[in-house]
Amino acid sequence: MKNPSITAVRGVAVGHAQDNMALTGCTVVLCRNGAVAGVDVRGGAPGTRETDLLQPINLVQKVHAVLLAGGSAFGLDAAGGVMQYLEEQNIGFATGAGPIPIVPAAILFDLDVGDRGVRPDGAMGYEAVRAASARPVAEGNVGVGTGATVGKILGLARAMKTGLGTAVIELGRGVRVGALAAVNAFGDVVDPGTSQIIAGVRSRNAGPMKGDTPGGFANTLELMRSSLGRAVYASAIRLNTVLGVIAVNASMTKADMTKIAQMAQDGIARTIRPAHTLLDGDVVFALATGGRRADVSTVGAFAAEVLSAAILRAVRVSASAGGVPGFLQ
Repeated sequence: MKNPSITAVRGVAVGHAQDNMALTGCTVVLCRNGAVAGVDVRGGAPGTRETDLLQPINLVQKVHAVLLAGGSAFGLDAAGGVMQYLEEQNIGFATGAGPIPIVPAAILFDLDVGDRGVRPDGAMGYEAVRAASARPVAEGNVGVGTGATVGKILGLARAMKTGLGTAVIELGRGVRVGALAAVNAFGDVVDPGTSQIIAGVRSRNAGPMKGDTPGGFANTLELMRSSLGRAVYASAIRLNTVLGVIAVNASMTKADMTKIAQMAQDGIARTIRPAHTLLDGDVVFALATGGRRADVSTVGAFAAEVLSAAILRAVRVSASAGGVPGFLQ
């Protein structure tokens, strides 16, 4: 496929904006014609906006963009800039007072990586949505992935830099399922194909891994039950998150997309160990842009597969930053 990213799904555009000095940023998934959406919030420390609206029983059927941002809760301010741009473009839920853009959002915690006084704001959100295009998506240390890290039970000194990744899969009959993932997890990233940790808590004398080889990592699960892990756990806690967006070019209901978002969370569980902890704010949005017919369970099953692939990409295309080594160094 010429475009191996979520923008291969018709009706989806993606834009980034970031501050490379402060190591924070945001990413916008834009659906100019609207997309039927669902969401699944599974982590114990989420930071979100407009997610209640996506419940199947609620009125609004389509969203116009999804914002993923760094900056912890401060980063939710970037949604205002996305709304401003969409209002200028006359995009939104029709009301007698004019269109109201529907922009759900979720954030991750990157305040301890760069300059904690700089966070995504309205201007950055505006910049990201204005830059949105259907071209292949830039990955790694961009947008919401600019300050992302994993493996933080022993603090940033032993953590590893990750970022943003994307993937897409063809299901046949013209149906495509794409995923975007920002990986800022508490735990380790594991390749399901090899069961090897590819990013996480680095052993004291080991540098970052250059390939899919074992060794060089201290297993977070083992640390959690060790005397060392128990001793540092309380003081080393940082807020963490995996944020995901699934998109499919099929006609679906909000209930369908809610189920697909739930099933897609399996992709996080397959690649992040441990996943969905009280210290993670894991959120998956699912968007249907319409056009094709597809089975909900089939789309959901492959949504998990493609989200898993996007998480692995988020590791393998990320470089060192802020003193935290990345896969690419």
